[in-house]
Amino acid sequence: MRCSILFLCLFFVINSFATIPSGYYNSANGKNERSLKTALHNIIKDHTSVGYKNLYTVYAESDTKNDTILDIYSTCTFFIDILSQRCGNYANICDCYNREHIIPQSWFNEEEPMKSDAFHIYPTDGKVNGIRSNYPHGETDGPSVGGNGLGKLGTCNIDGYNDIVFEPIDEYKGDIARSYFYFITRYEDKLYKFSDVVFDNNTYPGLQEWFLNLMIKWHRQDTVSEKELNRQEAIYKFQNNRNPFIDHPELVEHIWGNQKNIIWGTTTALENVNNYFELHLLDNAFFISSDYETEIEYTLYDISGQLITKQNITPDEIISLRNLQKGLYIITIITNNNSKSYKIII
Repeated sequence: MRCSILFLCLFFVINSFATIPSGYYNSANGKNERSLKTALHNIIKDHTSVGYKNLYTVYAESDTKNDTILDIYSTCTFFIDILSQRCGNYANICDCYNREHIIPQSWFNEEEPMKSDAFHIYPTDGKVNGIRSNYPHGETDGPSVGGNGLGKLGTCNIDGYNDIVFEPIDEYKGDIARSYFYFITRYEDKLYKFSDVVFDNNTYPGLQEWFLNLMIKWHRQDTVSEKELNRQEAIYKFQNNRNPFIDHPELVEHIWGNQKNIIWGTTTALENVNNYFELHLLDNAFFISSDYETEIEYTLYDISGQLITKQNITPDEIISLRNLQKGLYIITIITNNNSKSYKIII
């Protein structure tokens, strides 16, 4: 999508942040690395558990489109309201769908609330779910699962691990990575007793080096999609917590990535910010208006948290975006000790 109509661009910018509760991440401001991860843990812990059998109720809102299941492991057609399509028994791909734990239950001894946390449990084809079993996700030259199934199973081809892994298709690698990041943040106080297949049994970093590097890679390559944003809001309605790495993908960089030595901060004092400046999007450009004759600082990040540019400009100065690739970006504007962030699509 290229923003060519000012109204449409502003509509996306306004609504992309409207769903994050005001002040939700304030207590994480000014932190980085392990302290930032722990601050996020304290924000999202103690969620409301819907219970394992009620995950299907969540899926009706979080993982459906036109009443069909959005399956990350197959192209099969499953209807949310046809109860007979939920597994039981299965023999082939497309027989039925069930609940796939991205972090297998055996890794945390099937304990609650991990067992019922929808942020890492997806509706998927039962047969492919069974093929994945409790193998970690990874990259492999192994064969495809075949038919309508999506993914490959085989020996890991990444340095640091030489056992069997399941590789999802590229379209969902970022979704899966952000599920792992959520899990090791939400449950950082329990990691010491979980299986050490991919976990390092410490609160920080939480994942073994080979797997952490892979998840960061997937997170950067497969950015947050509309599907994830919609899923986030649906699960929030039931669980009353959020996946921070969907709301703010740049958090990955400030905790584990190339900005972990830089403190992170969200918009503050939003009720006062609008008195200072406003972002206006044009076709392949933007400018910032201000109530004051003052220099304005802005930063532009891509959705993976990579800094594109940081500079000072004057009010109403037009900044070109023509050299940017299509995608989702974050503009943060800072002036008079106030800041505000916008997501824009180019």
